[in-house]
Parts: sequence; C-alpha cells; structure tokens
Amino acid sequence: MSLKVFVIAGEASGDKLGASCMDALKTLCDVEFRGVGGAMMAEAGLVSQFPMSELSLMGIMEILPKYFHLKRRIREVAEAILDWQPDVVLTIDSPDFCLRVADIIKARSDIRVCHYVAPTVWAWRPERAAKMAARVDQVLALFPFEPPYFTGVGLRCDFVGHPVVTDEIATEAEVTAFRERHQVGDAPLVLVLPGSRKGEVTRLSETFGATLALFAQTHPSARIVLPMAQGVEDLVRELTSNWAATPILIEASDRAGKRAAFKAADMALAASGTVSLELAANDTPMVIAYKMNWLTQKIVERKLLIDTVTLVNLVSETRVVPEFLAQNCTPEKIAPALSVILLHPEAQTDALTATMERLGRGGDAPGLRAARAILDGIAG
Repeated sequence: MSLKVFVIAGEASGDKLGASCMDALKTLCDVEFRGVGGAMMAEAGLVSQFPMSELSLMGIMEILPKYFHLKRRIREVAEAILDWQPDVVLTIDSPDFCLRVADIIKARSDIRVCHYVAPTVWAWRPERAAKMAARVDQVLALFPFEPPYFTGVGLRCDFVGHPVVTDEIATEAEVTAFRERHQVGDAPLVLVLPGSRKGEVTRLSETFGATLALFAQTHPSARIVLPMAQGVEDLVRELTSNWAATPILIEASDRAGKRAAFKAADMALAASGTVSLELAANDTPMVIAYKMNWLTQKIVERKLLIDTVTLVNLVSETRVVPEFLAQNCTPEKIAPALSVILLHPEAQTDALTATMERLGRGGDAPGLRAARAILDGIAG
C-alpha cells in the first residue's frame, strides 16, 4: 500500500505525537510525508514547509502581532494540500491553526482530514464536537472516555492511548544516585511543579512557597526539588529565592535529573495539567493546586462541566487526588493535605495504577495505535 500523508503540528507536544505516528506508519505501509513539524518529525522524515516555531504561539497578546502572517500561512498550507492531493491530512492539536486549514480543504475538496488530540468537550463547550464533525472525518483521542462525545454527533473517534505511557522512567539506581548527589538521603522529598508558563508560575509561586514553609514546620527534615520548565528558569530562580524552604532547582536541560526527581519524590505539589499523568506514571502521589486570573476563573466556573480538573481523578474515576482551586488555593488548606499524603501515600496507589492501565500502559504504543486507526479510516 502506497500512501501520501500531509502532517501538521504546531507545538512540541504535537511534534512528538506526529513523529511517533509517522514512524509507525512507515512500518505498516509505503508512505510519503509532507507538512509542517518540528525536529522530531524531521527525524521521522518530514521536510517542514516552514519552521514549526511560527505556529507555537499562546495567548492573544502573542497572536495579535502575527495575525496576518498566520492567516497567510493557513492559506499556504491549505493550497499545498490541495495541490498535492494526499490520501489523508493529519492535523495534530493546535486547533486554531489546524482547523482553519481543514475548513479551506473541506470547502474545496473531499480530502480526508484526521485530527489527533480531541478537544476537551467533556470539560467545557461541548458544542465543539458538532462543529468539529463538520470539518474533519476522524478524531484520535488520548483518553478512553472521549469517543462517545464525538460518535454521538456522527464523527468517528478512536481512542489510541496517551503518550505518557511511553515516557522513560528513572531506574532505582538513578534515584539512589540523585538522592546522594543532592544530599537528600532518606529525608522526605517533595516535588514542586508550579507550571511551565510565566503567568501560572507567577500566580502560584508565592502560594507554593508559603505552603512549603507551613509544611516544613511539622516536617523539618523534608527537602524540596523543583525541575524548572524551559523559558521560565530565570523567573523561577527569582521567585523562589526568598522561599523559607530552599528548593533544589533542576535545570530544564537536565532531562535525566527531571526523570530522577519525579521518581525519587515521595509526593508532589503540582499545578493542574497533564503533569498529573507524568506523576501517575512514576507512582508519585500528589496534591493539585491552581488559580487563574479573576476574569478567566469566573468564565471557567460558569462553563465547566466536571467536578474535578485533575486528569488522574477523571481517568481513574475516583476523586482521591486532592485539589485546591481558585479561592481554596491557600497555604492553610494545601499544607495539611501534603501532610496527609506523606503519611498515607497508599491512598492514591490504586488510582495511579488504574490511570496508567486505562491510558494504554502494557499495550501497543499510542503511535502505532494511531497509525492503525488512520489506515482503517482511509480503508473505510
């Protein structure tokens, strides 16, 4: 079977998903790729139409100055697809760009469009499922509970598993070496994850610092480790410099150090997000805390359809991971929860295990499952 696949990714996470799927497709058929992607997709054989970094924008203040340039890129990509006439267009996340490309393609052709990473219609704005059904032919979902939201509006949706199940986990030897290198010994180790964006790091750092100071009053031997995200390292250093509990800071470039920290930690205090799945992969119990700016919070409160924002709670269908959001995100509420987790980490064990099993651990890799679903969709 010979196949032409046009792939579009706009962010690092999408580049990783795209590369895995491309590698899998190459094992299943004779395939030619064109499209837009990053370094990982380039290694898998893609010559990007332009640098993926042009699409890696977040927030209205970043997008506005580039608005007309992005509109031009949307047209250029759509025209490239229409000229080449691929068997399928695989759009990966980045809906603001990808789905606009899909709109142009569908208005002028019957080229098949498959979108990888389902929008979170289960959390808010469920009407997006019906809108997506008008512009794509198939959705690949990361979570097992997502397909019914799309099949219910007549759109094929395949659960293919979450890439977190293929993440490399530190060995016991690496954990021991990490504790020795940072002179942690047998002391309780708290992993602190205040987010990867400047806004969330700024909003959470003071609360997290005060929480850890309270926690240290009852657990004076505890140590703190904070793996820094790329792009916010200087900010993290500045904001943690006056914390009463001085953290061990791990450079963003030190991937081995981050892996070891995740596995070595006895528990974590983390911002809400996919990081809860990384913690589950490492069997690290957690407390989740988060707050947004006032206006965003009010909008979310009005539209949110779920009673928990923690993915471990959602996937495991439990509510064992405590979360402290908005007005509840205070040191006085969070610190006692950390103490409870330290004393009873086993309370989350079953939920962490169930989460990873339900996301596909122990089965075929998500990239391979995605590739098979794409081929099955083309076959009809």
